[in-house]
Amino acid sequence: MRQTNALPQLLLGPMLRRAEQGQVCVQLVTSFHSVLAIEIEDYQCKTEQKTFRLGTHCFFHILLVRPISGLFPADVALNYHLLSDGQTLNLEDYKYPSQASTQCVIPQQLQQVLHGSCRNPHHPSRDSLVAADALLEKCKISGQPAPSLLLMSGDQIYADDVAGPMLLAIAQLIEILGLYKEQAHIAELPDDIQLQLFNRHQFLPKTPWQECSKYSFSYWFKRGEAHFTSLSAGNHLIYFQEFVACYLLNFGAVCWQLVDHEQMAYLGTNPKFIKSFDAQSKAIEKFVEDLPYAQRLFANVPTLMMFDDHDVTDDWNLTARWEQAIAAHNSSRRIINSGLLGYWLFQGLGNDAMHNSGSLCAEFERSLQGDVWQFKMLDKALNRFSNWHYCLETKPKVVVMDTRTHRWRNEQNFNEPSGLLDWEMLMELEDTLLDHKEVILVSPAPVFGVKSIEAIQSIFNFCGQPLLVDVENWMAHEGSARKLLEIFRRPDTPKETIILSGDVHYSFCFSVQSRFGKHHNRIWQLTASGIKNEFPKKLISCLDKLDSIFYAPWSPLNYFTKRWQMEVNKHPLQGHAKKQPYLVSDSAISLITLDNAKLSRYQLLHHDGRIQEFSLETD
Repeated sequence: MRQTNALPQLLLGPMLRRAEQGQVCVQLVTSFHSVLAIEIEDYQCKTEQKTFRLGTHCFFHILLVRPISGLFPADVALNYHLLSDGQTLNLEDYKYPSQASTQCVIPQQLQQVLHGSCRNPHHPSRDSLVAADALLEKCKISGQPAPSLLLMSGDQIYADDVAGPMLLAIAQLIEILGLYKEQAHIAELPDDIQLQLFNRHQFLPKTPWQECSKYSFSYWFKRGEAHFTSLSAGNHLIYFQEFVACYLLNFGAVCWQLVDHEQMAYLGTNPKFIKSFDAQSKAIEKFVEDLPYAQRLFANVPTLMMFDDHDVTDDWNLTARWEQAIAAHNSSRRIINSGLLGYWLFQGLGNDAMHNSGSLCAEFERSLQGDVWQFKMLDKALNRFSNWHYCLETKPKVVVMDTRTHRWRNEQNFNEPSGLLDWEMLMELEDTLLDHKEVILVSPAPVFGVKSIEAIQSIFNFCGQPLLVDVENWMAHEGSARKLLEIFRRPDTPKETIILSGDVHYSFCFSVQSRFGKHHNRIWQLTASGIKNEFPKKLISCLDKLDSIFYAPWSPLNYFTKRWQMEVNKHPLQGHAKKQPYLVSDSAISLITLDNAKLSRYQLLHHDGRIQEFSLETD
């Protein structure tokens, strides 16, 4: 195990976060405290530093860099340097070979945007952020326009689906960095981490069968109903310090150099777990191999993020019944809040450069009493916080929606899926979209999804099992679906709306127009998922064909969907074959190219160098 006196200073970052002409936000984690500053070449600027001590050897920093006078220029490369106690740190590993130093481009007139979601470290596919990094390097060398913004729309970590090797690395890193631990005793876990591997779901809270609905399987089979419904909850993160270590290992390549890989071994005898652990180990090795490229990308492209369920736990707030079960149990609430707090720290603060999220800073600092976290008061403030959504005033404007904490609950049946936005937030969204010609709208779940898949989800929901198939599409709730479609059909909403979504583990391109009315707008549904995750390929091919048959333009089934007043056109991949697929399962990150704020190209970048492009022409 690495000696703490030999820890490198930089554990994570620098990561460029929200970048505007008046202010650039940079995020990083160091092993000791120092006075940090960002210098931007040819510009006089000052740095405001906000630091949180997360452990004996772990310090989280948000740096806000502002020009002393005037504004930073937009859409041009700015060389920047990181200083610690007045000394310039070596960022050689974070810059591209053709550059003199790390660079930041403040986005204003968006020409190219990277977008992706669902980055699962132990999925056997490779990390598509490597492809994005390779594109940026190529652009820097050739002098061609490069992407000026990276949008990650959910599942940046998988808190409910943690690999066995990752959980062992998390346990090691907590001790190496001396991460402060929670005071609360949440779960009766065995002291030996080996006994926890693949078994944590046994210790997570459950509702006793006597308290379950008489219409549920749990009641009739006399078994407790699990609060945490992930099918992969065997290594579920529980404590805040585990979320901290998980983020460090997901985004910081150097942290993998600190852990002892020989100790990352499963010592049990369960053959199923042995097989899973070995497969996960191989995938994690490749993930660690790719991390330096992702790290370099984050240091040179401003990155904005939004949570989806796996950033906290699977099925997060999917139904009112789920919320009710969590709210009634102290330990369940604390696990959810640990995940949300981890998101706030590593993702939320940089999204709005602490503009709204900074209101939680003082309570977070007060939560550390001695070397122990006591989150009782912070939990109240965290649950009251309602400004996870945000906008970026670029051209086109970027509007990022929180579709997790403002759910429109079904008050008649708590087992029915909740709407992704409640009435108040839909009205706020409507107000945000008015009087803009073009908008990029980030919705973690697709607004216009694949009809055949949504039909299958409806069947499961009718049978009372919405959690089994994640019934989290916009059309699953009558009220939210109706209001959203009404917004899009208004004459004063954007003429060009580009919706960026993920979540589903396959990618597609749809265009949507109103069948009636005088508002000649176009809505693009661009779904990119996942960065490091995939839908089963044979199954997605089958569903693709079923959708083309049952929901063809001439099919009467279209008139039974909630969006029948919208004309939805599916766009296939370009290629020489006569019949190209509409749905792509291969892990990828997408590249959106804009011409005068309108979509001109939609491409998928794969780790192996392949580039697939969707045809934007309408049949």
